[in-house]
Amino acid sequence: MVSFWNGNKSPSRQEHEFEVLKLALGTTEVSNDLTDYPDAKDEGNIFNLGADALVTVAGNTKFDRHAFLPVNQPLCMGLLGHRILIVRRQDVSTFSDITEDDLKSLKAGIPATWADADLFRSNGYQVFEQGSLDTIFADLQLGLCDYVALGANEVQAIYHEFAEQFEGLVIEPSMMLYYPFPLVFYVHPEKEPLATEINNGLEQSRNSGALRVLFDKHYGQTVTDMNLLSRRQIELDNPLLPKTFSGFSSELCSSKS
Repeated sequence: MVSFWNGNKSPSRQEHEFEVLKLALGTTEVSNDLTDYPDAKDEGNIFNLGADALVTVAGNTKFDRHAFLPVNQPLCMGLLGHRILIVRRQDVSTFSDITEDDLKSLKAGIPATWADADLFRSNGYQVFEQGSLDTIFADLQLGLCDYVALGANEVQAIYHEFAEQFEGLVIEPSMMLYYPFPLVFYVHPEKEPLATEINNGLEQSRNSGALRVLFDKHYGQTVTDMNLLSRRQIELDNPLLPKTFSGFSSELCSSKS
């Protein structure tokens, strides 16, 4: 049995990524470990805690001091790099025509340990990094930060689960941030045959169209609902992106604002 660590992420990602792994591995039995590790050190040490594989953003610094085998086939069509904002309702008009410089003067609310925090800082953005997904929206409501940027593949689910309970918070309707943020499998460093099996399974699933069918099942409606192709877009660089992905761009990118 393959132990797949699938914690520290939204339920929408958990469901999709578990199904992707099952698709890639065929008849191999997979256990789905949804344990959350709020301490970044624990996440980086996950292969010493019994995990065989996981999905994370390519170049995640939590794993810098740990050995792993990357499967360098991007998942989810780059959708996680399309960042939709949750803002206070009274600020919606501010964001409708905001410039990059003006956005940098505001504070991005990012839960502690998220890989995005360093990325935003490297692009000159102010960051309010604190707490968890459970608490960051209370901070937004209180004015401690000005927006929370979430992947388009999870923003609706996270909004309904966490943000909607805080009066006055809404999903910003007209713009988004974009940075190359591919999701990939990391495999236990001593399990090269598993890494090869996942790689081959992903390649076969991509060529057959099964991977795209799975994407559309989970996220096709989201792409439509979030109006991704017509949103005004502000781009950020990702200095953490491995050289392997230096030319990576989401298949869903719209034109740059």
